Amino acid sequence: MEAEWHEHTTGKLLAMAPKAKASKAADRAAYDVEAEWTPADLALLEELKRAEALLPEDAPRALLSVRLSVFTDDTTSPVRQELDLRLLAREKGHRVIGVASDLNVSATKVPPWKRKSLGEWLNDRAPEFDSLLFWKLDRFIRNLSDLSVMIQWADRYGKNLVSKNDPIDLSTTIGKVLVTVIGGIAEIEAGNTSTRVASLWEYTKTQDAWLVGKPAYGYITAEGEDGRPRLAVDPDAHKALHWARRMALRGRSARFMVRCMIRSGLMSEGLTTTTLLRRLRNPALLGCRTEEHKNGGVRRSRFVLDREGKPIRVAPEIFTQEEFDSLQAVLDQRSRKQPARQPGGVTRFLNVIVCVDCGGNMRVNKTSNKGRTYSYMRCTDCKSGGLGIPTPDALYLALSQRILKTLGAYPVQVREYAEASDVRAEVKRLKESATYYMKELEPGGRYASSPFARDQAQATLDKLLKDLDAVDPASVQDRWESVHNGETWRERWESGGLEALEADAFRVGIKCEVTRTKVKGQRAPDVSLRVLFPTDAQDRLVIKEDAFAVEL
Repeated sequence: MEAEWHEHTTGKLLAMAPKAKASKAADRAAYDVEAEWTPADLALLEELKRAEALLPEDAPRALLSVRLSVFTDDTTSPVRQELDLRLLAREKGHRVIGVASDLNVSATKVPPWKRKSLGEWLNDRAPEFDSLLFWKLDRFIRNLSDLSVMIQWADRYGKNLVSKNDPIDLSTTIGKVLVTVIGGIAEIEAGNTSTRVASLWEYTKTQDAWLVGKPAYGYITAEGEDGRPRLAVDPDAHKALHWARRMALRGRSARFMVRCMIRSGLMSEGLTTTTLLRRLRNPALLGCRTEEHKNGGVRRSRFVLDREGKPIRVAPEIFTQEEFDSLQAVLDQRSRKQPARQPGGVTRFLNVIVCVDCGGNMRVNKTSNKGRTYSYMRCTDCKSGGLGIPTPDALYLALSQRILKTLGAYPVQVREYAEASDVRAEVKRLKESATYYMKELEPGGRYASSPFARDQAQATLDKLLKDLDAVDPASVQDRWESVHNGETWRERWESGGLEALEADAFRVGIKCEVTRTKVKGQRAPDVSLRVLFPTDAQDRLVIKEDAFAVEL
């Protein structure tokens, strides 16, 4: 979804003018699975939906969670999982309000709240459902710590976790005990699977055949003369790598090589300088098996050695040892010229300050000359970075002042979950009581024969109906509420410093377009800003605390 914007102002570096805000609802994607529905499946689905339409308005709402790590003939298809869960929902009298489908997602590696589909429901759409139904616990979760977090989340937000094929139901004490026991079994099973996979990888490392895994760039899999899978050289990749080596020896930059390769089609459009340099530095290009090795945060590949301490050859070489060594020497020489990166980076408001000419991010470059350090803000995409801004701090100050003037007076609001179970219970009581008095006031009813009893009953009925009318319809549903925490955004940003303002500007989606104009006889350009705020900036400012941030 593209954000809607309004312009703050256009002018010189310190000009300011506020703008009003507006709001826009987010669109939600419809459910879709990568699996085939047979006519029988579709017929059953329609039958179940017709049954759901007959449920009372206040029927519990169910969210279905469908997950698979690998979709094969031996696994329970997502279609079968959904239909089984819809049958379970019908059995329990629940109305299905959505299906969270996460295919090719590992329950061991990715917890429920970080999955693309289910994570959106858990983090942002919790008020829309009462129960989370899943086919089997190992389809939902395979880690005891993740399971503990989910149980605490369900208890905090008044949700129930229900399994189709396990005796799991958090509405009972025994259900909470069983879910922990079964979760432990699932974690043990996942651990055994991990051990088997690790053992397979250790075995394949010692073989000259290519049994599993993705080959390094430059190679493709092929069948060898002995019928076993082998690695062969990819002709296009061979051509690209040797061309890149020649360019590197001539002093050409990696950025230049990336542009040429993308333009020629030798490598994909998503190629970056980091990826290209990693490919050129990979010793697998010598035709030997390698593995990743991290040293002080730097990722490098190294040879896997056999029992005699020699590299294991698995493919024809793309570079000879001499060619590879000369390439590494050139790359090392260029890398030593680059200044060391600062841990927090030198550029503030990254991805907020952009160039008006090309839309690229503005970054700060630092250079040293005769013991003095100079900072210039340049564009990442313009030729030679465009005109450099020698005073980045002045730009930061101007942008900060505009944000403070436009948004600083808004109250800081925190999103909190408002559960409406007590309100629903009260509404139910009022309706049942009103129905009782209406029936007994009819001819032949308990209060119809005596004028005094009739008047008293009518007065009670009138009060019940008045109380019902006074109930806010929105308060009957679970919902998110924005609660003011007592401070303004100006107060929060002034106490938190530039880092807090920078983080919120990126989170809200503020854009600051920078225009640089050459001034005759002056090295520094004339700079003007155009600050754009999303029309729903105030809504985006609401702090949404992460319910899964701390694993207990």
